[in-house]
Amino acid sequence: MKDMRTAIIDIGSNTVRLVMYRFSKDEGLREFGNMKKVARLRTYILPTGEMSEEGIQLLQDLLQSFKQILEDYNVKDIKIAATAAVRQATNNKEIVQRMQDQLGMTLDILTEEEEAYYGFLAIVNSMATPSAITIDIGGGSTEITLFKDKKLLKTHSFPFGTVSLKQNYVKNTIITEEEKKRLRSYLRQQFMSLPWIVDANLPIIGIGGSARNIGQVYQQKIGYPISDVHHYEMTKQNIEALKLELGSMTFEQLKNLDGLSADRADIIVLALEAFAALMDVVKSKHFQLSKKGLREGLIINRVAGNNGAAFDKYNVFNQNARRIAFEYGRSETEVMMLSSLTEQLYQVACHLKLFDYNKTHLELITRAAKLYAIGEYIELDSASQHTFYLIANQSIPGVTQIERIKIALLASYKNKEYFERFIQPFSGWFSKEEQKVLRDFGALLKFVYGLNISKRNIVSTVTLEKVDEGIVVIVTTKRTAVAEEYQANRQKKNLERLFKCNLTIKFVVEG
Repeated sequence: MKDMRTAIIDIGSNTVRLVMYRFSKDEGLREFGNMKKVARLRTYILPTGEMSEEGIQLLQDLLQSFKQILEDYNVKDIKIAATAAVRQATNNKEIVQRMQDQLGMTLDILTEEEEAYYGFLAIVNSMATPSAITIDIGGGSTEITLFKDKKLLKTHSFPFGTVSLKQNYVKNTIITEEEKKRLRSYLRQQFMSLPWIVDANLPIIGIGGSARNIGQVYQQKIGYPISDVHHYEMTKQNIEALKLELGSMTFEQLKNLDGLSADRADIIVLALEAFAALMDVVKSKHFQLSKKGLREGLIINRVAGNNGAAFDKYNVFNQNARRIAFEYGRSETEVMMLSSLTEQLYQVACHLKLFDYNKTHLELITRAAKLYAIGEYIELDSASQHTFYLIANQSIPGVTQIERIKIALLASYKNKEYFERFIQPFSGWFSKEEQKVLRDFGALLKFVYGLNISKRNIVSTVTLEKVDEGIVVIVTTKRTAVAEEYQANRQKKNLERLFKCNLTIKFVVEG
């Protein structure tokens, strides 16, 4: 399937959300509409187990409004997925039938296993972490998965979530210390019932709105220099400190807390308690956050069913770099050529002992090559500033946030002055030696980029030869490359500083 427009309606226990996507071979998967309503359907489950008429009517009204939006956008491929609140309602068959009869909309009630699987699918296709335990705490259920080497091994769904925990353990708006003790005991008992997570010593990945809000609150608290929680990592100490701080706040203070959605003010501490309890049981030191979850897993599964090559969980960054490069006017041929020439130059420099070979370094510079100077698409004269901003300030699946900043610094490299300006907010992230390595690689990339300054993709290979006390750079081209030769000689001084010797550049036309 070449082009696809589809929508996911996620009927959760806390919120009901509509997200619209489009997919194409060149652009990949892109979200173009996202709206939600806090419905708290879990609170409409009666003591008899049925969802009340008030709750059903609320759901019907929401779906009616979403249906109108979808008609306005002319989106006809729709997946409506209902989770714990509808799944746990004893009258769920009647709810499904009513939505079909009244709205012509088909609800799919996900099983516990399906809900856990789709969360896993979103994680492995958007993060670099190879093995982890995930937790997706919704309003009425909590899904846990274990995966290793990006292969799903175990899933489990607990019949509790933030809304139901509040109903069962919190008498008033905010949880008391005595209520916390009871809640912690319950959560530990529940998590300990899964032998495959006990002492697993793996990272925990938090999925869903509560996890995202916790990351946003913590980033606001520490003055984090970028606004993004995907693949952000917190320590066990960070979680415990935040739990204490938020647990001592009043409801009004929580509602006004930067980074926290007001509709989660009464349940955020419950989510923190659950995350902390899970980390204790797993013996985990790292809590990673994902912006991707159930909805992304559903759309990935839907797209992959029509296009088997659409996603590759083992090459997440490369797929997304291709999408970003295309978005900013780069052809696939140009992207691959820049990456190839960068690898050639690095490998031969290592062979001549100009660098010590490092697989991580090679991966970093070839990744940065794919996105080098994409800011030219916005404005040629200020390409460096735009490149850094575009990469540093958007989620790029497949890399951590620190890796993303490294790529931004390399791909935007112009000179030492610009580098120091861009790295200033992140200087505490890198040692002086790491900063020097990044500057050196930036200079290398700037030279390579000059080998395609005319955008004709005419350079075939680049190699180095030692001659006396200097080095000859031999650039083989498919035809005369006047512009590239001029640019290479302009950038020669950067390589001379890098290699600490005199350079001669020689262009040779094939054949």
